[in-house]
Amino acid sequence: MDMLPILAAVLAFITIGGLGWAFVGGGDSSDQALKRAQGFGGPKQNAAAARKAAAANTPEARRKQILTQLQEAERAERKARVSTAAKLKQAGLATTVQTFWIISAVLGVFAFLLPLLFGLNIFICLGIGVVFGLGLPRWVVGFLGAGRRKKFSSNFADAVDVIVRGIKSGLPVHDCFKIIARESPAPLGPEFQKLVEGLGVGLTLQQALDKMYERMPTPELKFFAIVIGIQQKTGGNLAEALANLSTVLRSRKLMGEKIKALSSEATASAGIIGSLPPVVMILVSFTSPAYMAKLFTDPRGQFMLLVAVVMMAFGAFVMKKMISFKF
Repeated sequence: MDMLPILAAVLAFITIGGLGWAFVGGGDSSDQALKRAQGFGGPKQNAAAARKAAAANTPEARRKQILTQLQEAERAERKARVSTAAKLKQAGLATTVQTFWIISAVLGVFAFLLPLLFGLNIFICLGIGVVFGLGLPRWVVGFLGAGRRKKFSSNFADAVDVIVRGIKSGLPVHDCFKIIARESPAPLGPEFQKLVEGLGVGLTLQQALDKMYERMPTPELKFFAIVIGIQQKTGGNLAEALANLSTVLRSRKLMGEKIKALSSEATASAGIIGSLPPVVMILVSFTSPAYMAKLFTDPRGQFMLLVAVVMMAFGAFVMKKMISFKF
């Protein structure tokens, strides 16, 4: 009687073990189990990847991607504004940074010594040297760079139209770049020629566009790089996207011309107000030289002249900010 419970427990254990062996399979190896587990988990993983890809193609995801690329381009543009080497590239000058600073130093020393030989006050000579050594070269480089950027932007919409027509006719994008480099005027043609050369040595299109943006940081090129980058990541009709971009660029150019026309009166007023004190000073110097000589010979006059120059510079800076519109 005491053996019956033990026998029942053994029979129950054997029954449960047999059922488990039948369902799981005794000859199943670890590799087969791994494959079975992957088979169970595969559809879930594929579904998760499909949901992730679908989420990346939503309008909200596209807006976030565009915002991220705009922020990166803004940081690159701020960096390009600070770097002297980037400014020299934007101006189209082959001069190195070291040569630029040597030329600036020589010009500043010459501008300091020349008026000093004519007997002017040393502080005035020092100010003239600083203006010609630091201000004038940087202003010339900035002026050349602004002119090249303006010419580049004025012809960029035509270049985008060339790409759109080339894609619709079956040409690769690389061949469209070659056409722009060959047919477009400077600086648009040479910049696209450098882009083609960069692609020829193994750079990706995004890397070549980033280098092009360092040489020519314009909003038009920024928009073009963003459109190309998003199209490469998410796909879509590139010709249609670039055609919309061309329309936006032309509308933006038209808006800029309207703003320039509306602000022309303020620009003329700022120019007249800014040039009036120097012009009056020169005319009075011609009519009464002894009257204006006190400003250059007397220490009090020199101090007043220095204060006047600082105030005029501050006023010109404020007026420039007031008539400059970003759009």
